[in-house]
Amino acid sequence: MKSRNLKLLFFTLLLAAFNSQALEVTVKDQEGNVLSDAVVWFEGKKHQLKTNQAAEMFSMGQKDRTFTPHILVVPQGAKVEFPNFDSILHHVYSFSKPKLFELKLYRDTPKSEITFENQGVVELGCNIHDWMLGYILVVNSHSYALTNDNGVAKIELDKQQLGSSLLNVWHERFEKLDSSEQLTVVIDSVNQKITYTIKQPLMESFDFEADEMDGYE
Repeated sequence: MKSRNLKLLFFTLLLAAFNSQALEVTVKDQEGNVLSDAVVWFEGKKHQLKTNQAAEMFSMGQKDRTFTPHILVVPQGAKVEFPNFDSILHHVYSFSKPKLFELKLYRDTPKSEITFENQGVVELGCNIHDWMLGYILVVNSHSYALTNDNGVAKIELDKQQLGSSLLNVWHERFEKLDSSEQLTVVIDSVNQKITYTIKQPLMESFDFEADEMDGYE
């Protein structure tokens, strides 16, 4: 029993030590409700891209006629692959200014990944399934995260990053989709807790049902 208690104590301390290194940003709407799936990132000299960070391969898949993940955050210069996990064909494209591209009808995974050289919001669609919508947010930072169901984004920092930084917040329901809200904040602790209330009302969200008889088997 004593050994079990020691193991439990060790695990608790280890978990606390891990969590203590994460700065938390809670994002709320104008009515005080927590906002999930908001992208949060810091900009400034202390948050510049790390060496070879963009060399990591990211993935934006299609499964059950949806983009998964619905929102993907990547550092500037990152490469993204677009695997198709469905048994049907997909045709992925973007007309967004930061990255225009097209992956014509395909199954499985295209042979070539897409490189996202420019920061900004890239809106994705599928020419075959009009309801499919996804976003890739390209940021010039290595300090970023997506808010969870509790509206909390956890970003791991080190003590060298303390000080003044530019906080960015973006959500897919912003009226100006290509713009983030910004606030200069002073970070004085690596486990600091910040609450940010967005400045604008959110656009309505719409849910689209997939058409099972799309004819592209």
